[in-house]
Amino acid sequence: MTTIETTTAGSLPRTQALIDANAARSFAEDGLTLQSTPEFEALVAEAVRDVVARQRELGITQPGDGEFGKAMSNALDYGAWWTYSFQRTSGLTITERNIFTQEPVRSAPGDVRLTSFPDRRDWTAFAEAYRDPESGIGVGTNATAFPTTTGPVAYTGQRAVAADTRNLRAALQPGERGFITAIAPGSAARIENAYYPTEQAHIDAWTAALREEYRAVTDAGLILQIDDPSLAENWDQITPEPSVEDYLAFTQIRIDAINEAIAGLPKEQIRLHLCWGSWHGPHTTDIELRHILRTVLGANVGQISFEAANARHEHEWAVWEEHADLIPDDLVLVPGVIGHSTNLVEHPELVAQRIGRFARIVGPERVIAATDCGLGGRIHPQIAWAKLEALGEGARRAARRV
Repeated sequence: MTTIETTTAGSLPRTQALIDANAARSFAEDGLTLQSTPEFEALVAEAVRDVVARQRELGITQPGDGEFGKAMSNALDYGAWWTYSFQRTSGLTITERNIFTQEPVRSAPGDVRLTSFPDRRDWTAFAEAYRDPESGIGVGTNATAFPTTTGPVAYTGQRAVAADTRNLRAALQPGERGFITAIAPGSAARIENAYYPTEQAHIDAWTAALREEYRAVTDAGLILQIDDPSLAENWDQITPEPSVEDYLAFTQIRIDAINEAIAGLPKEQIRLHLCWGSWHGPHTTDIELRHILRTVLGANVGQISFEAANARHEHEWAVWEEHADLIPDDLVLVPGVIGHSTNLVEHPELVAQRIGRFARIVGPERVIAATDCGLGGRIHPQIAWAKLEALGEGARRAARRV
């Protein structure tokens, strides 16, 4: 019988013990690096074993470590996938100016620049909703402040990524392939830069630094998922709205950075995660997939993970069908068929239907059913696990029909 593989987009609900242990950790003098202890490391290793086992029980065939090696000190935290990089990189300093406090930036034709996060077009168009603490749009509290690049960026996370790979490998069964997430250069370089003379130089520095983390994951025999929401999400962070042509040129720089960082690494072990940002806002200013698909497919990866379950982007499965000729013959599609932005638990029949759309485009052997984005820190744990159960059952149903 045909099997439909399943996975997640990364973050899974932390246990309260893990959240409390992260919150109790002290910072090094830089205010960014969280200190570790043998007791804490043992707690993380045990939590990874448990979360991999739970994924397996629910039918997830390519489990991740839940991003448990990436600090989350609060139950609601949308940013752990990004803030972990501050603890694994030198050249960063906490200053009064960061991407949340900087003055708004205005772009012009041929001069595309990112504005501050609070000045995003979606956030300003729905300012009343974003200011309302009861609207459900809040993104929680991060484990660390956002820094500024004030010196040469260099990778310092060798010990941390070694622990990540060791913990996941220990939790996997023979023949089971797991994955670990890592931030993309373009997304990492969105922090404030007060050191490098150009944006390109800043991205180049992150590219060189993160390549070390990428190699550590693939050398461990694991799948590397490169998280780069900036590829689609940046569109909303440019004011006024740029031309598609200007935006694609801006985005190509980020694709080039990914390709430079993964050059020489095994393509079949690399997955790119594309999304429009996981906060639960209206997202009316998201760029359409049809505009960026060709550019994104220029990434030299073996898999691509993308949102295909939420109300803003589910219809774009038809874009993949319409442009099937652009999809490389060796590319595996990893569509999100479970949403992170609603408390509704998807019916397995709907999940099977969503999987079937992509199986008809590239064949079931080139589809891995997943979640839109990480579930941990975004929805209640009880709901998150119910959604993964629906994912496993939906994949089984889809497999019987292809």
